Amino acid sequence: MKIGIVCYPTYGGSGVLATELGIALARNGHEIHFITYKRPARLTHFHENVYFHEVDTEQYPLFEYTPYDTALTSKLVDVVQHEGLDLLHVHYAIPHAAVAYMAKKILLTQGRYIPVVTTLHGTDITLVGKDKSFAPVVEFSINKSDGVTAVSESLRQQTYDTFNLTREIEVIYNFIDFSRFRKSNKDHFKKAIAPKGERILIHVSNFRKVKRINDVVQVFYRVNQQMPSKLLFIGDGPERRAAEDLCRELDIIDDVRFLGKQDAIEELMAVADVFLMPSESESFGLAALEAMACEVPVISTNAGGLPEVNIHGETGFLSNVGDVEDMARNAIIILSDEEVLTRFRENALAQAKRFDIQEILPKYEAYYESILKAAVY
Repeated sequence: MKIGIVCYPTYGGSGVLATELGIALARNGHEIHFITYKRPARLTHFHENVYFHEVDTEQYPLFEYTPYDTALTSKLVDVVQHEGLDLLHVHYAIPHAAVAYMAKKILLTQGRYIPVVTTLHGTDITLVGKDKSFAPVVEFSINKSDGVTAVSESLRQQTYDTFNLTREIEVIYNFIDFSRFRKSNKDHFKKAIAPKGERILIHVSNFRKVKRINDVVQVFYRVNQQMPSKLLFIGDGPERRAAEDLCRELDIIDDVRFLGKQDAIEELMAVADVFLMPSESESFGLAALEAMACEVPVISTNAGGLPEVNIHGETGFLSNVGDVEDMARNAIIILSDEEVLTRFRENALAQAKRFDIQEILPKYEAYYESILKAAVY
């Protein structure tokens, strides 16, 4: 198949999944065309059967804001026409599902039908999608898609609860590529971070409010009071400054490292003992799954799809949103006993294997085939 993939090219979960999916599909012999405003963050080097089409976002004096939706629509029409695409797979409802519908209608006037699959990732439904400024467009675009998938049962139900839908939603979970995310020997790196054998806690995100970065700090503060430990922050975003200030106020800044955006996240996961995810909302928790694949237990909230990934008392622990005391207690349970930590590591890996890309990829391929067969030309 020739598949066009539209996504945000950033470090967020939707862009990561879209890119990894495209690369995996290309390895299976499909021709993949990424269409977005810059090269996706995870598309770091050449891959056979993978093409990138950059959307022109040149600013004109007439426009106060660049009309990206219009530019993307035109680019989709162009790529479908000249590359002979069989299907468009758009990730994140806004604006991609709406843009794909407009491109599809334009192509119909030229005698060309292109089926569209929309994958819902989370905040496009649970946060942005609920905004009255966007809700009618989100609902319309989902209903007009040829196929719709969601990354968890929780997100599927939230979508049905939020919108009046006539379209069935298929759950296809996020996945992990074990050729990349696996525990490796990085003892030299670990000694550089924790020279006295301190426990290492880690957090990876885009540092938005929904990630509750200050809760990460508060949990670590309580753990740090009980045992020698270090905290690694991976990523960047609007809440970073507040987290840095809080670390200084709590006098733990010397035990915390803000490493910014990193490409080789798996190498950092390899040295961690516990992954912290105190999010207010998570449709799935891809970063948690990546940690588990590297044999890192997860301390998380019970929000959204997290209970579908992180099994309470087995792969880590779940707590209510904002309950930093409980999260800290749970982290200390895991970190205080080497045998307990080893058991949680083994369970985390076993659970992660359920989401191996080799298990999930055929589900996407089968879904594409069903959409192509059902398409009305």
